[in-house]
Amino acid sequence: MAIAVAVVAVVGLAAVGLAVHAMRFGPGVSSGRVPAGSAAVGPSLSTGPNSLHGRAVLLDPGHNGGNEQASTVIARKVDAGGVEKECDTVGAETNAGYPEHAFTFDVVSRAAVLLRGRGARVVLTRTDDSGVGPCINERARMGNDAHADAAVSVHADGGPSEGTGFHVIAPSLGPDGGDAAILAPSARLADAVRNAFQRSTAEPRADYIATDGLAFRADLGGLNLSRVPKVFIECANMRNAQDAVRVSDATWRQRAAQGIADGITSFLTAPPSAAATVRGGNAAREYPAGRWGRIWKRPAWHVRKTRVDDTGIEPVTSTVSTVRVSSRWLF
Repeated sequence: MAIAVAVVAVVGLAAVGLAVHAMRFGPGVSSGRVPAGSAAVGPSLSTGPNSLHGRAVLLDPGHNGGNEQASTVIARKVDAGGVEKECDTVGAETNAGYPEHAFTFDVVSRAAVLLRGRGARVVLTRTDDSGVGPCINERARMGNDAHADAAVSVHADGGPSEGTGFHVIAPSLGPDGGDAAILAPSARLADAVRNAFQRSTAEPRADYIATDGLAFRADLGGLNLSRVPKVFIECANMRNAQDAVRVSDATWRQRAAQGIADGITSFLTAPPSAAATVRGGNAAREYPAGRWGRIWKRPAWHVRKTRVDDTGIEPVTSTVSTVRVSSRWLF
């Protein structure tokens, strides 16, 4: 009898896993990756002129055009939420010399137009591409002072030349613990931005960093110091030849802006109903109850797992008390 019960439990676990996998990724997509050149299927999105009325959005174009000539200024250390980091950096560039700061400013300017057209109040951390900074702590403060409903820092990575794709970074619990309240909504924002960005651009999820296009970090001052839901997006790898072609193309940059704006809109217009929470490591994940509630309401098994943290340096062991199946089916 005990053996039979055990077999039934294992089969049930596998069935739930397959059901969650199917709901999360759809048939025929085993890893959550959408093949380049195809569009992911997503929920309908209200993008009317009043869809974001009364909502505030902080857009942060990474780096700045004058940083390279102000090395002393941007190299000074500032508080980054329990650690000290450089005020800012120069940023990456393609092999042909197209700089990250120009890319981010162009994409953010385009996204701001879209969001304002939907009724949002949009605050930018910089309004030109010829200045210095602002420092990472000031960028975070701007979002806090604006009482932003969502904040997104836009970047492009300078990764290994053979690596391609984009990823979204959400906060993990910072060294000083000050960002604890934004972990769950930031994870939802990251999920929304990731999905919308991929639908709009067909850019693959990064194959050299992060997991399924998502990473959680506690070493970024812009996240540690934020008190509003916030994520970073690395839109592509500027050191990769194919990605460099894309970021250098104004048409693709418009699609990137569209994806970011749509992700923010999806996050801000999601029903305010209760959400089922999935916790792993230091980050909390929320999904609409209508999608996950029936699965997670039953008593959950306690799963002990070990993974490599987002820096790739040290192992992290965590207890997942609300998850019935492998986290790869969820994230």
